[in-house]
Amino acid sequence: MPRSQRADIANIIYHVINRSNARMAIFEKAQDFLAFLEVLSEAREKFLVEVLAFCIMPNHWHLILKPLKYGELSKFMAWLTMTHTQRWHAFHHTVGSGHLYQGRYKSFPVQTDEYFIQLVRYVERNPLRAKLVKSAEDWKWGSLWLRQQGTLQQKQLLGSWPIPPSKNYLKLVNTVQPIAEVDSIRTAIAKNRPLGDDRWVQRTAKTLGLTSSLRNPGRPRKNGS
Repeated sequence: MPRSQRADIANIIYHVINRSNARMAIFEKAQDFLAFLEVLSEAREKFLVEVLAFCIMPNHWHLILKPLKYGELSKFMAWLTMTHTQRWHAFHHTVGSGHLYQGRYKSFPVQTDEYFIQLVRYVERNPLRAKLVKSAEDWKWGSLWLRQQGTLQQKQLLGSWPIPPSKNYLKLVNTVQPIAEVDSIRTAIAKNRPLGDDRWVQRTAKTLGLTSSLRNPGRPRKNGS
């Protein structure tokens, strides 16, 4: 089985991230964010993939996804990035001007326990960490705002979490996250490394053909997001 297929198995939750080419701001006005949300919603309807959490930042986005069928994540992401790129260029009258994204998206699987909560907290804290808002739930272009203030129709975009958040989750997401958690997530992003306890990471890396991600950990970038 090719590595790209091994790393796309049903009922495993994945964190997915992609950045704009040269880190240019591709989400500046409300229309830009809304257009991406529309594409994300369409992708969810077309493919058997649940959207558990997300955050759209000015030059990148994070998605936490759960494919329900083998190979569905790759198809979901290919359609999402291609469609968004085409529509963005058409709207901004820049067709033929070059790549919108810096390359193929990066992803890693996450264990469905406290590591999942740590990851969602990290993703939904992005705007607060970047000092774009005073409270994480004020960022309109993420799943936290959607769960707190979205309409019933808007909330249909989001699937159920594998474990429920604690009653103090909102306070938790607005509190500085331990550096050890942030570093482990940024390393997982940089290396496409599974995120979880040691036994789960070893087993999952072997199953998905990601054992190379466990070697030479290096240091995550301090300005990563």
